[in-house]
Amino acid sequence: MSKFIRSDFYPKNFKLFSDNIENLLGNLIIKNNINKKFEILEISSLEEIRDHSILFVNNSEFKIDHLKEDLIIFTDKPDFFDNNEKMQIVLINDYNKCFNLLINHLYLHEDSINYFDDFTFKDNSYISKFSFVDDSTKIGKNCFIGRGVKIGKNTIIKNNVIIKNTLIGDNVIIGDNSTIGSSGFGFDLKNMGTKNLYPHVGIVYISNNVCIGSNCTFDRGKIDCTYIGENSMIDNLVHLAHNVHIGSNACIAAQSGFAGSVVVGDNLICGGQSAFNGHIKIGNNVTVAGKSGVTKNIGDNSIVAGFPATDINKWKRSTILNRKKNA
Repeated sequence: MSKFIRSDFYPKNFKLFSDNIENLLGNLIIKNNINKKFEILEISSLEEIRDHSILFVNNSEFKIDHLKEDLIIFTDKPDFFDNNEKMQIVLINDYNKCFNLLINHLYLHEDSINYFDDFTFKDNSYISKFSFVDDSTKIGKNCFIGRGVKIGKNTIIKNNVIIKNTLIGDNVIIGDNSTIGSSGFGFDLKNMGTKNLYPHVGIVYISNNVCIGSNCTFDRGKIDCTYIGENSMIDNLVHLAHNVHIGSNACIAAQSGFAGSVVVGDNLICGGQSAFNGHIKIGNNVTVAGKSGVTKNIGDNSIVAGFPATDINKWKRSTILNRKKNA
């Protein structure tokens, strides 16, 4: 997991102490086992648990191996609450509402009405005074570089590019009209509308020597990172949703889309117009034929094609048989 300082991107909104949680959440709490007063400074994810933080768990099978100092867990699973009652844990009746209330209380983000930034206007681009761009990097015309962004050495940002909530390594190229670090597509189907958007307080992390084409959109992580590994080559019109992890040396052709929380190993070769279902894992050294629909986990050293994507030899046999039937 790539480390970052959340407050570089998301200023604190209000302080929150453990003994204030009951007042903030009110009747959303069913049972409350908070027994220690401390200030909450961070939010944890299931992948990375931080000190002085809150953690949301909606998976009854989740195991906490190493408790961090001063952690409060929120869950809507009664069995998980009962099995972990010795911890500081809160049973809630609406997981999404509690998440939204607590994160919006803690942080200002760009979907908050009070979020702020301050810019210098340089060479027809707006660059935040709270960002860092190495002197060796070239920024094109009409670009926007937002709060907390850090861009490494010898990087080229072409024209009309928006970069927010992102850390970028060295020798990166980002094509015209791309947007990096935008809000993820997170909401509750039972409570839709802008007031119920899930706040996204993670970032995008782009490693060294990555090439990104024109008109791409990469959403930032919900809590942690959307990640692109080193030496990866990403074509035009590619979308990465929140929490997607792309390993090193990926080659992704145009118009491909990755739904939220897809994890891809190293050396992916992906044909154009391919689609990946959310929350699946793709192994190392995988090739995905163009126009494939990947709906389930794919193991290492696989070549897949079709919809749903399957072993390419099986797909070829199936295609031949279907053509014979329809002849």
